[in-house]
Amino acid sequence: MSNADPNAPAVPPEAAAALDRFEFLSEQAKGDLQRFVALLFKWQRTHNLVSPATLPDIWTRHVADSLQLLRHAPDFREWVDLGSGAGFPGLIVAIAEKGRPERHFTLVESNLKKAAFLRAAILETGANATVVAERIEAFAPKMAGRADIVSARALAALPELLALAAPFLHEKSTMLFLKGEEFVRETAAASQSFAFDVLEYESATDSGGRVLAIGNLRPTRPQ
Repeated sequence: MSNADPNAPAVPPEAAAALDRFEFLSEQAKGDLQRFVALLFKWQRTHNLVSPATLPDIWTRHVADSLQLLRHAPDFREWVDLGSGAGFPGLIVAIAEKGRPERHFTLVESNLKKAAFLRAAILETGANATVVAERIEAFAPKMAGRADIVSARALAALPELLALAAPFLHEKSTMLFLKGEEFVRETAAASQSFAFDVLEYESATDSGGRVLAIGNLRPTRPQ
């Protein structure tokens, strides 16, 4: 593959171990994800896209971690990913869903170098996604009430995440957040400012982590 980094670990065995657990992935999607990872390794040589310490475990630590959100996602047409970084989780999910062209992904990332990588990765994989290189707070009014799903990973504590996501939501929206062991404390803190319904799912990649599926968000005091 022309975009592969010669210093990258052998991808196919690691990819199979991580991706075979997701029965919904087509062979095309698996190939697209391999192209994405090859491109990330290429850009990583000159751009700090992800922590170098996580690269040897990229297929589980980043790719599979992102893909698990699809197991908990209701039907949707517009998915907004906040603080997309190098594409986790939003672009990974968009690549997996490329066979569903009615499903669109908006990736909000204010870091211009990371936004440039996201655009290059979309071209490489053909994902149905758009990159918005703006701060979340500035972009939110332009897409108010239009997101069926809002996702985020390693962006902020839950109280801040809910405040950032709120403008994008309509009454049936769902938020999907990947959280580590601090999820109990963060959920309690968020309940001081918001009322919401939450379902907790054990993470498929982090023994202490959770996927939080949150809906019916209502502020309980002025934001």
